Amino acid sequence: QVQLVESGGDSVQAGGSLRLSCAVSGYTYSTYSMGWFRQAPGKEREGVACIDSNGRTLISDSVKGRFTISRDNAKNILYLQMNNLKFEDTAMYYCAAGSRGDYCIIAVGWYNYWGQGTQVTVSS
Repeated sequence: QVQLVESGGDSVQAGGSLRLSCAVSGYTYSTYSMGWFRQAPGKEREGVACIDSNGRTLISDSVKGRFTISRDNAKNILYLQMNNLKFEDTAMYYCAAGSRGDYCIIAVGWYNYWGQGTQVTVSS
């Protein structure tokens, strides 16, 4: 059974930093592409970043230069380092796994499995 469990969400002030983690199990993690998405109340789920099985990354323009995605294949963990947080980064953050791992795209339909989310709240 595939499981993705996010953690690390918190309430922070603007300009602060957080690191989200996503622990995965139930499949060969290293062969999958992985992504981070977020969803604010009343808005559609938005892609943030993705990383393929070779470690190549894509970052959304909205967070480029502030967020970094990485993965530890030995520990089966996906990370999202978020720096210089802004009020508009407030959302529920989800990690996702895609069975095609040779490249990734930041699109909801690319991913087969999803976590339950972790809340990030940024106060201005």
